[in-house]
Amino acid sequence: MLKQLVNNIIDGYRLTEKDDLSFLLNENLDDLKIYANKIRKSICGNHINLCSIVNGRSGKCPENCKFCAQSSHNKANINKFDFLNKDYILSECKKAESNGVHRFSIVTAGRNLSNSEFELAIEAYKLMRKNCPDISICASHGLLTESQFIKLRNVGVKTYHANIETSKKYFPNICTTHTFEDKIKCIKLAQKAGLNVCSGGIIGLGETWQDRIDMALILSKLNIKSIPINVLISIKGTPLENNSLLEEKDIIRTVVIFRFINPTAYIRLAAGRNLLNECGKEAFFSGANAAITGDMLTTSGNSVSQDKDMLIKYGFDVSPEN
Repeated sequence: MLKQLVNNIIDGYRLTEKDDLSFLLNENLDDLKIYANKIRKSICGNHINLCSIVNGRSGKCPENCKFCAQSSHNKANINKFDFLNKDYILSECKKAESNGVHRFSIVTAGRNLSNSEFELAIEAYKLMRKNCPDISICASHGLLTESQFIKLRNVGVKTYHANIETSKKYFPNICTTHTFEDKIKCIKLAQKAGLNVCSGGIIGLGETWQDRIDMALILSKLNIKSIPINVLISIKGTPLENNSLLEEKDIIRTVVIFRFINPTAYIRLAAGRNLLNECGKEAFFSGANAAITGDMLTTSGNSVSQDKDMLIKYGFDVSPEN
């Protein structure tokens, strides 16, 4: 039955909450990995999409997300700074482009950007679009308005990033200064403005397996093109500092779940990948086909050269995208 389901998914069938999804938790993980990899290869091919980010504004965030080192409600010891100089941002984008990274994004802490900060961002995007023609530009600036999304699209931004973080049910346990519905509204406004959306979440927050499945289902309904899976790295000074690290087998099963439910999306390994053996090799053979590479926001990621060498070694394609 599982083999037939996989073939149906490859042929266009999509799992929903109406299906019996218990197999995702009960079936042997080794078998599920093989089938998830088959879905990935059959639908998405062997190409791995790499993106890099720059922390465009750090700390002093008014939101109370329990996992976040940059929240002013938490007491993590981090560097705090205002919106970066556009020339520095350009230099980071050029570096990513020269290293063969496919996408580059400015990410800022905070609920949104002030008018003056948004104009600084627009100037930075104009500069990148003019000087970095071979890299796709992304943005992540919180809960923006429809007119701001249109302005981003008009200066060359292709994709907007807005994580839903977890399931609708579990969201109030990790944040109360904005709602799950605020996140969904943001995503739909970005899509309405003509932007692709990158949206995923964090596992290891204390959520259940059903929360992870529900998150995958919501992202499928939203037709999300890129789904980052972050693994919580407990940071001292945050309310989740004592959360236990997830075991690799549970991270891999989560990747499998997201591939089965979102067969056409980029399933993107993000923060916490260095918790996996061999930079996440097993995950790439279990349905993942994208990664954030280089430094993350407040936790270190893998270097671009490490990632490319590993992926090429195991037969993946990391060449420039059309």
